[in-house]
Amino acid sequence: MRLTTSALAGVGLMLATLMPAQVAAQPKIYPYNGANYCPAGYQPVQLGGVICCGQPNQSMSYSQAMAHPVAKKKYRKVVRKVRSARPTCPAGTKGCSSY
Repeated sequence: MRLTTSALAGVGLMLATLMPAQVAAQPKIYPYNGANYCPAGYQPVQLGGVICCGQPNQSMSYSQAMAHPVAKKKYRKVVRKVRSARPTCPAGTKGCSSY
């Protein structure tokens, strides 16, 4: 019982230690290629879908980042032959019975 309690306390302490690093991470600010009506020292940037003035911290634009090639998974359709349990001979011939 004490082992699980101390293990849970250790995991909780580890997560509490790592959490501020996740919260303090800066958002990705992408440059926006458009008309520059921003004050000197700033340029149009895109942050969360909103275009405003600022200084980007990414080297490529958002559309370039999302345009990376992704290999699509290829699916192959499996064709199965269906066999009938009944014989395919015409009725009345030798070896066939009527069903």
